[in-house]
Amino acid sequence: MGRLEGKVVLITGAARGQGEAEARLFVEEGAQVVLGDVLDTEGEGVAKSLGEDAIYLHHDVRDEQSWEHFVDAARRSFGRIDGLVNNAGIIVFAPLLETTLEQYMDVVRVNQAGCFLGMKAVVPAMRD
Repeated sequence: MGRLEGKVVLITGAARGQGEAEARLFVEEGAQVVLGDVLDTEGEGVAKSLGEDAIYLHHDVRDEQSWEHFVDAARRSFGRIDGLVNNAGIIVFAPLLETTLEQYMDVVRVNQAGCFLGMKAVVPAMRD
């Protein structure tokens, strides 16, 4: 029995990198995972490789309606939510004076607002 046996965890930014690694480890430890990302081809591939304990959903952490869909789909698929890994994040590789306000705001929307929206959407479901 793994440390996460019977747990359902949502993971954002799960199509590659750290999010993918977390999803793989959580499934190895007995969890069912819901992977979210905007990189659909990669995310679907990761979920498929993890088998029946994983599903992938297109999910944009900047969008409240996307969060509602993400939480609802997780509950329909696995019946509950026990945890959230707010992993999605972006970075702009540009010197400060060459970075536009829009580029900076994209970072804020994903890295900060996305985490806030995730907690706001998932905590009520975890309480249930």
